[in-house]
Amino acid sequence: MAKMTPEARSETLIEALPYIQQYRGHTFVIKYGGSAMEDEQVVDKFLRDVVFLEAVGINPVLVHGGGKAITAKMKAAGLAAHFIDGLRATNGTAIHIVEETLDREINPSIVEKIQEFGGRARGFSGKDVFVARKLERQAVVDGETIDIGFVGEAEGVHAATVGEAVHSEIVPVISPIGSTREGLVLNINADIAAASLAAELKASKLIYVTDVAGIMRDPAQPDSLISSVTIAQIEELIERKVIAGGMIPKVRSATEALKNGVGKIHMIGGHIQHCLLLEIFTDAGIGTEIIH
Repeated sequence: MAKMTPEARSETLIEALPYIQQYRGHTFVIKYGGSAMEDEQVVDKFLRDVVFLEAVGINPVLVHGGGKAITAKMKAAGLAAHFIDGLRATNGTAIHIVEETLDREINPSIVEKIQEFGGRARGFSGKDVFVARKLERQAVVDGETIDIGFVGEAEGVHAATVGEAVHSEIVPVISPIGSTREGLVLNINADIAAASLAAELKASKLIYVTDVAGIMRDPAQPDSLISSVTIAQIEELIERKVIAGGMIPKVRSATEALKNGVGKIHMIGGHIQHCLLLEIFTDAGIGTEIIH
């Protein structure tokens, strides 16, 4: 900004104005995870973006991940990380590590940072938000059959307290775990949790902050970003293996959210400083949008 002329700075603000006017009072659900949570400087700029959204009248709701921190804690406990269909296999020991890391370390630290930057935030354990249903999946890894374990999906959402925070202009910060109707704690993929919440809240936008710039035709080629894609095109891209691995549950949860009332999906690279502001308040944007 220091190198920009006064005219360029003013044009940046004017470019943002119609988007601020359009989305004032709207709810955006933001899934935040991956490498965007690892670099302190990038974290600070991202959370300043969240505070900016709230300050201009948009209601951000944050569902955070914590995969890398969980993997490190599991490794320290002598547990290997295994993934089945992009979902982390979670045994009885691992689920305690997941809950401890998400609810007692990552969630409070995000809330504290938002407050440090002048915003208002409240942390929620996903156990109090997501009604979980256990998934039954297995895979063979190095000749050993691995059960997916304590992993679920959100079959229901307790959105009332989250809605109260939104109406009070407080940013809800929610961990991606859930509780079954019998009280069993399950690990939920953060992308899937965010999509379920966005559908329940009828959010105008569901924004995935990812490790890549968006959906890429070739991840090795930065200029292969697909700027816009429809629901119908998603399955074609999966069949062609353009979308693969952990990106599959992400995009499928996104398309389900669209079908269930979410206005638009955005996938953006969390490594880009101020990625939220660049995607939401500029004409060109920086990532991939998924539309009907």
